[in-house]
Amino acid sequence: MPDSSLSAVVRAAAQRLADVGVPEPLVDAELLAGHVTGRSRGEVQAAIVRGDRIDEEDAAALEELVVRRCAREPLQHITGTAPFRHLELAVGPGVFVPRPETETVVQYAIDALLNAAEPAPIGVDLGTGSGAIALAMATEVPHARIFAAELSADAHAWASRNVAGVENLTLVLADLDDAFPELDGEATVVISNPPYVPDAAIPRDPEVRLFDPAMALYGGEDGLDVVRRLSTRALRLLHPGGLLVIEHGELQGEAIRAILTADGWRAAATHRDLTLRDRTTTALRP
Repeated sequence: MPDSSLSAVVRAAAQRLADVGVPEPLVDAELLAGHVTGRSRGEVQAAIVRGDRIDEEDAAALEELVVRRCAREPLQHITGTAPFRHLELAVGPGVFVPRPETETVVQYAIDALLNAAEPAPIGVDLGTGSGAIALAMATEVPHARIFAAELSADAHAWASRNVAGVENLTLVLADLDDAFPELDGEATVVISNPPYVPDAAIPRDPEVRLFDPAMALYGGEDGLDVVRRLSTRALRLLHPGGLLVIEHGELQGEAIRAILTADGWRAAATHRDLTLRDRTTTALRP
């Protein structure tokens, strides 16, 4: 008779995930077990230490999820949620899954809003995807007014679900070139995590390559087509001294600073994320 202890089932699931190259197999196995049994990861770990068993129904449900994860379907699509800073976001097919590194990018925008002289500073998120960046700004700076635009109807639907009921956040279905003309010259911060993968560069991770929407990944031949448009649009949206914040790939900082400086931005600077990779470039509107 197979071992029905939670420990054995999670251990076996982790081994199968490891065998197909899933990066953090034990973490994913514990999170999937938690999803099935209605527990947090910490509660699953405690149950394993106690020697708890898993019933047949839950074991069968976990087996189905492990098969999906072995096919490299993103964990967040399977559970339907993705953590971002203090938020728990609904995600699934058609929307870019927010990444931990973006949590450090949005801090630049949050700090600028917190330090703004205006009583109700304006933050604009262009290409909001799941709404992660806009929601972080709106909830962490409640006196700010946040505006978010998303061009993909699929992603917009997820963002709408995530931002429902947040009174200081306005979401529109629009291209970044056309979004919020009424805000021209008024924004304190414009932030974006644009598509920045060069068209010919195929992402290594199957989760990204097979499941993230192409519209959220690819940015033209050098990956910077959308950055060029962002530069132009943000110059119009921001008031003098306003801050532009752009997330990008680790080798793109120099090229982005050159684009921004040529367009007339001041003090273009590139910043590293927690893994010491270049991740964010900021600049000030003259």
